[in-house]
Amino acid sequence: MAMLKALVVDDASFVRDLVKRTVRQRFPVIETTDAQNGRRAQSLMSRTTFDLVLCDWEMPEMTGLELLQWMRQQPQYQNVPFIMITSRGDKNHVIEAVKEGVSEYLGKPFSPEGLSKKIIKVMGNRLRHAMSQKGKSLEGPADAFKESATLLTQKREPSPESESTLLSPAGEKPAAARSAMRMASVRFAESTLTSVVKDINLTEVRVIAKRNQVFPGILDQAVVDIETGEGQMARLNGYVHQLQAVDKRQDTDFVSVTIRFVDEDPQKMEDLSRFVARFRSGTH
Repeated sequence: MAMLKALVVDDASFVRDLVKRTVRQRFPVIETTDAQNGRRAQSLMSRTTFDLVLCDWEMPEMTGLELLQWMRQQPQYQNVPFIMITSRGDKNHVIEAVKEGVSEYLGKPFSPEGLSKKIIKVMGNRLRHAMSQKGKSLEGPADAFKESATLLTQKREPSPESESTLLSPAGEKPAAARSAMRMASVRFAESTLTSVVKDINLTEVRVIAKRNQVFPGILDQAVVDIETGEGQMARLNGYVHQLQAVDKRQDTDFVSVTIRFVDEDPQKMEDLSRFVARFRSGTH
């Protein structure tokens, strides 16, 4: 029977499931409950006392920062660990979260190992004591789910190469010379792909990347950074849905990566819709 309670808050069900699975496998003494936004989390926290909150920043109805601000005003939650899990990793947002009393900050995409380390850090001796009472160690087995997913793709050592030298496959012109193509940076827990957007819609994006980079595993988390214009950057959360060689040849120089989006934030969907329209019309 679990001895500690954690609340997982994220508007993307895929991310909630990944966090809950990691906690369940690494820390069997922690029971998890989830909420799709800050408002729902606030309701749950008013009825049940949780020992740990793992929360996204950008969510509809109530953001993670707003939930943190409310939480620190409640006597029973003033000292409860709060881990902010988000793709917003710029310095100003980190400072803002720290001022409001965040315990730790974990950037998306994250690995099960990275999440586990943050949980151990904020829970400290309380978690160690609970695990030892159940005859468990904090040095648990590796995440079998992630390991099996990683085996589905080959990892390659990256080579130093700038975005300006990334070429399109099959003898096409350089990506920078094509009006319908845009550069995209796809971030994973342990690597970043420099790529060009080949196709995009409201549910997924397909990018083309040179083979001599480090590629993710199927179902790995991803954050797609796309410049939407006027200095604005879209940070779209998703997971790797498909990896495929661009050519039928085994020695193909390019790999197609399909990222399926998991964001449900209305503002992000509105921004994405505008970007898709401009992309299909070939305008910048």
